Amino acid sequence: MTDQHRTARRIRSAAAAALVTVLAVGTAACSKGADPTPADRASSQATGDSVDVADLQNFVSQVPNWSAEDWQKWAAKNGFKPEDIKAIKGFWDKKKPTDPRGGDSVKPDKQAPSFREFTLPARIAAKPQPHPYSADTAVIGRLLFVNAEGEEHSCSGTVVTDPKHPGKSNLVWTAGHCVHGGKGSDYVQKMMFIPAYNRSGATSNGKTIDSWQEVAPLGRWAADAMLTMPQWTQEGTHVGNQASQFDFAVVKVSPLDGNRSLEETVGSSVPILFNAKPEDITAPKAYGYPADPPFDGEELEHCDSTAKLAPFAFLASRPPMLAIGCTMTGGSSGGGWLTRQNGRTVLFSNVSIGDDEAGWQAGPTLGAEAKKMFDAFVAQA
Repeated sequence: MTDQHRTARRIRSAAAAALVTVLAVGTAACSKGADPTPADRASSQATGDSVDVADLQNFVSQVPNWSAEDWQKWAAKNGFKPEDIKAIKGFWDKKKPTDPRGGDSVKPDKQAPSFREFTLPARIAAKPQPHPYSADTAVIGRLLFVNAEGEEHSCSGTVVTDPKHPGKSNLVWTAGHCVHGGKGSDYVQKMMFIPAYNRSGATSNGKTIDSWQEVAPLGRWAADAMLTMPQWTQEGTHVGNQASQFDFAVVKVSPLDGNRSLEETVGSSVPILFNAKPEDITAPKAYGYPADPPFDGEELEHCDSTAKLAPFAFLASRPPMLAIGCTMTGGSSGGGWLTRQNGRTVLFSNVSIGDDEAGWQAGPTLGAEAKKMFDAFVAQA
């Protein structure tokens, strides 16, 4: 990852950036004469028009007070629906699984006052998952996409439970910077999710192949909707800052082939543990497909910790980030942080920022605003 976003690796793509359109859901229009809601004002500011800094700060400060209706309007107007599935399939069918792709990453801003007071967690070396991957890791996968600059990148994601469609989830949790470039940028295009990527080891140890089938034992899945936080789209950069405290996103996918749900195909999904307290998290594990050196994106890696997570914040008024020792690099961004609660595996955060040399990563706390975003997305999806 870059030090903020360790997730995606980078490569120049000859393809021009495709046209970006909004979510294919009807937008809720204001009645004539009515004052715009916070989400309506936010939508106008999120279109790329010039916005006064004071107005932007005011907008971001209002997000914690948004109602369910505000969130649904934001999801409808500012989510993203990429090209149709055939276009995504056609694009990736022309590529090889082992074509070089940079890992998306973000570096921490070590000048932030609260960061200077932060005690780094002990370094933990990433370990490769043995081949063939066990069934319980099938929920972890690799995300491939083209960013707003036309570059191919990779991130990681986790199949999460959809309360609206129990047992048939098509939802993937990842980092906000894996779906949107942040301030002044836009949503990514041609996103494809591959659960249990390279489960058999077909591309391990430098081996190259031409067929996607060998690295996609559970199929390939195209993103048809995605959403991240307003704070990330308006403030996010490739140097970790206060926006990193909201660096998470949810993606809805559809199969490139077949009609079974993602959860039915991989065999399970992981519930999201919102509002988790650091002191209640035991034996956390960070998963991902790091793609920047010394890794190549072909192996599922994980960092297992027995230490308490170290909280810190760039902005104290926002939910803190949690840090874990881990040497994974760019491409692991968005990878799920998992733990056991009440006898089941749950996701409580995702890889957001990190420092390759120091050997640590940080992920956002998934608090009340994360749940509101998720609920609004599920309601629209």
